[in-house]
Amino acid sequence: MLRIALAQMRVIPGHPSRNTETMLRMITKAKQQDADLVVFPEMAISGYLLGDTWEQTSFLEDCEECGREIIAASKEVAVIFGNVAVDWTKKNNDGRVRKYNAFFTAQDGRLVAPDAMPYPFAVKTLMPNYREFDDTRHFFSLQKLAKELGVATENLISPVRLSVHDREYAFGCLLCEDGWSDDYGLSPMKILREKDRPDFFVNISSSPYTLGKNAKRHRVFSRLAAEAGAPLFYVNNVGVQNNGKTVYTFDGSNAAYDARGVLRLSGAPYEEAIYVFDLETLSERKPVTIAEEPEAAYIFRALSYGVRLFLESIGMKRVVVGASGGIDSAVAAALYARVLPPENLLLVNMPSVYNSETTKGLARRLAENLGCRYATIPIQPSVELTIRQLESATVENLFDGTTEQLSVSSFMAENIQARDRSARVLAGLAAAFGGGFTCNANKAETTVGYSTLYGDQSGFLSALADLWKYQVYDLARYLNESVYKREVIPQETIDIVPSAELSDQQNVDKGQGDPLRYPYHDYLFRSFVERWQKATPQDILEWYAEGTLEKELGCAPGLVAKYFPTAKDFIDDLERWWNQFSGLAVAKRIQAPPVLAVSRRAFGFDHRESQNGPYYTKKYKTLKSKLL
Repeated sequence: MLRIALAQMRVIPGHPSRNTETMLRMITKAKQQDADLVVFPEMAISGYLLGDTWEQTSFLEDCEECGREIIAASKEVAVIFGNVAVDWTKKNNDGRVRKYNAFFTAQDGRLVAPDAMPYPFAVKTLMPNYREFDDTRHFFSLQKLAKELGVATENLISPVRLSVHDREYAFGCLLCEDGWSDDYGLSPMKILREKDRPDFFVNISSSPYTLGKNAKRHRVFSRLAAEAGAPLFYVNNVGVQNNGKTVYTFDGSNAAYDARGVLRLSGAPYEEAIYVFDLETLSERKPVTIAEEPEAAYIFRALSYGVRLFLESIGMKRVVVGASGGIDSAVAAALYARVLPPENLLLVNMPSVYNSETTKGLARRLAENLGCRYATIPIQPSVELTIRQLESATVENLFDGTTEQLSVSSFMAENIQARDRSARVLAGLAAAFGGGFTCNANKAETTVGYSTLYGDQSGFLSALADLWKYQVYDLARYLNESVYKREVIPQETIDIVPSAELSDQQNVDKGQGDPLRYPYHDYLFRSFVERWQKATPQDILEWYAEGTLEKELGCAPGLVAKYFPTAKDFIDDLERWWNQFSGLAVAKRIQAPPVLAVSRRAFGFDHRESQNGPYYTKKYKTLKSKLL
């Protein structure tokens, strides 16, 4: 009987020594539970999202040395683990040393090679180069290796054979994407299934969490196991990793599927743990049913875990939140209050003449409900000083000796307020408090740059910038009802119109707020960003002309007619926001803080973009002319 341990470990990217210590500790625990085989995730030693750390020779040597420690620890239990493998005698296409994303199997202190591999490890076959993944930049794939060797890739894809308790087990090695092959011209699992018929399959992954991904994985892996008629085991890590502009949580959620594709084991999300079972009795375990939860529950779990570990990784213990009385800052504050001790969280309200007594009162009540520190720092005197300084300054033309005076428009005054709050008050207050300050922008605002450079788009992390406005509201209600189980975020904050309160035209007491009609614009903007085939004005206008726009976007029916009585109204709105999205908003996003990702496509490295300016196709212009 083969006793298997799935090690759901926290991987700390770029710290091989710490990861090796974790692995050695978990190997010991697996031995204590009489495991014959312990399985660790992809890139368990090195971490996965490392940027060009992959090009540091000393780092690669350190990963190899740590790998040798794990191999040496396999004398009483076989160990499967992911790590970078280096062939120092060969080069990648970029001229740097040859690196493989590799699947290692060790037993009795030595490596066990797959049947047909030229190396004592399996090499990742399918290299994702989309979304946050950049495998082809750093790693040589099995397909490239096969071409170099002059053989078919299928000839190299082969199982590993282990002898345990006088029985030989053959298992298929799958590295993450190798199990998600529907969009590739080659399926490693199908090749293994048809050629070698392994006793079971092991998929070691380093798979970032996104909404809905686990449900899709269960469907895919259940089907793959059933088609193969063999158990399949999925091992993923927990923790937080990033590629600079985008921060990802890894939820683990290890799983074991029996030969009929029935889920028999499911690891708890975001928890480091070892799951032990016997291969021969796997199908006798009770089937696992994954309970459906509201989307806000998944979002809260990902964000709270991500914020906690991100703060830990950068060594930040204190946080300042600019509390406006509005929904975004309230949700941000309630989120950080679940991660930090109340004495380490400071809320600050920064009113100008345009801030109502309503929102000022709501900001204070929020702080009282959270039990954290609170301050009020008015900005009106400093805003007026800035405006006076700008308008009284004499601008000289040193070429011809002429002079001129500048004037500050109402729009400029709005931006001055936003910058005064962030660049002056929040930055200074955070330094005095001994921490950092948050960026509270949501995804709709980030999409079209409805924010101020060096103002409300500043901060050390954008925890809500991958949430559309409706998700922010859903999260607010979830925090009150299910997390705190009391009204922490005041109901009035949820009910009032969203508003920046930067002018007389944004008076919340009069129901005046942002120019964004979130029930529609959330979904319009989502089509620009999150659709796999991203929508453009041409697509939007075609759907509008066909009467299918609301269905395509997924918003409530009737909104288009409600908000836009004429085609001109609709087109004016579309072009306003498209110009923003593909214009100045790009520059703002490039300079924005890192985004904590939860969606199928987050801003940052996940949504790669260039500053090219807005563009309208010929078809769009023709259809626009026809509609008008």
